[in-house]
Amino acid sequence: METILRVEHMEKYYGNRGNVTKAVDDISFEVEQGEYMGIMGASGSGKTTLLNCISTIDTVTAGHIFINGKDITQLGAKQLSRFRRESLGFIFQDFNLLDTLTAYENIALALTILKTPAGQIDSLVQDVAQKLEISQVLNKYPYQLSGGQKQRVASARAIVTRPSLVLADEPTGALDSKSSRMLLESFETLNSVMNATILMVTHDAFAASYCKRILFIKDGKIFNELVRGYDSRKQFFNRIIEVVTLLGGDNTDVL
Repeated sequence: METILRVEHMEKYYGNRGNVTKAVDDISFEVEQGEYMGIMGASGSGKTTLLNCISTIDTVTAGHIFINGKDITQLGAKQLSRFRRESLGFIFQDFNLLDTLTAYENIALALTILKTPAGQIDSLVQDVAQKLEISQVLNKYPYQLSGGQKQRVASARAIVTRPSLVLADEPTGALDSKSSRMLLESFETLNSVMNATILMVTHDAFAASYCKRILFIKDGKIFNELVRGYDSRKQFFNRIIEVVTLLGGDNTDVL
């Protein structure tokens, strides 16, 4: 199995000499191709900082991050921008769709930026839309879509370029329970059918129960790791809640 992401002894500090905060403190882990992995932790635990560094939004203080064998901590600004476009897909809590473009155009834009031949764009957009069950809304604008539909359009945009790694930051945070379930089922499709490698930060134990593996972060360090294995989603959810309890949270404010 190919290693898509390798984080080695990553550290991230904020502040100055007199007042230093260790947001991430010597974290190391790997994510293999086709994994669907979650990161959970209390507010201020360092999980979002970790994701920001992996996504190249932020830089590390020490350590290395390898994606597809390339050390992204050593890349310059122009190299990072190109790498981000070609290798990473992003799914945000607030969708980040362009209001003046239809759903179809929002998805196709990601391909246009990569200079995909025009003759290939339609089939790629239609294929991912069918898998995510949004074919019927492709001609609608974001204001005409429900929250769940917007997030599935955003997911289609993230995956249509076939990135090496899809990064999802609290993707269910702005959705109701029904829309959340539909989105998470869509993630399962992306993972199982399209073999997408997904790394998702979430506070929600229900969302996390769809993952295959979860890292729990506490005070900038890895506190625990759970592998779903052959557990049903309900069994995995119960195991997640047990760890959440140890961390001092509960299933409504997980972390």
